[in-house]
Amino acid sequence: MLFLIVFGLVIGSFLNVVIYRISSEQKINYPKRSQCPSCNYQIKWFENIPVFSYLFLKGRCSNCNTQISIIYPVVEIITAIGTVFLFEQFNFSLNFVLHWLLFIALICLSFIDIKLKAVPDYFLLVAVVLALFAGQWEYGLLFMGGAFLLQQILDFYIQNIKARIVKDNSLKEQQAMGDGDIPIFGILGATLGTQLGVTAVFFAAIFALAPAVYNLIKKQEIETPFIPFLVIGMYFVMITQINLFSLFV
Repeated sequence: MLFLIVFGLVIGSFLNVVIYRISSEQKINYPKRSQCPSCNYQIKWFENIPVFSYLFLKGRCSNCNTQISIIYPVVEIITAIGTVFLFEQFNFSLNFVLHWLLFIALICLSFIDIKLKAVPDYFLLVAVVLALFAGQWEYGLLFMGGAFLLQQILDFYIQNIKARIVKDNSLKEQQAMGDGDIPIFGILGATLGTQLGVTAVFFAAIFALAPAVYNLIKKQEIETPFIPFLVIGMYFVMITQINLFSLFV
């Protein structure tokens, strides 16, 4: 168990590098050593220990004293917890490897989406392929088709009906869902099946209400990325095994 936790923390530290460099349009393998984003100070090995270095440095760069994002230890902790959970679910097997790699890819996609409000296509493709191999590919395709149809319906409503009602021509170019959301729907379907997949989408929408309401209260025009909430909904249902359909049977 301790090995899994340490392993998860180390991988989480590497994911932070991947997330930052992709978000900053840098090469993942260059520069080879981690640097402070503010002053380019090369971080020493003892300042790069997952979670512990963040606590020791009190969340600040030792060279320029700039605040270090809380995202770094959060990613490391999430990766460690997820690694332990998936191992307990599947033990050491091919299913574990596939689900773990999918989990890693979804972490990167979620935090890149938070930063850029967009995700790289190749990362999405990798995640979808892993999900189709790890789960039931027919449900994955079904969910992607359903998500595409839902997107078309919502886009038609926003661009042709709502735009006329509120007399806002800018809505004619607005999309209800991001292009990256549809493959994530497919991942939910492949991994969870139909009933749990729909339940995960429901909870994702509930979780996404919190930042949406906050932005509404603050009167902020901030786009809320949906991929992180779809991923949260997916693993929430996977852990709790809550099935909305069972409430009506």
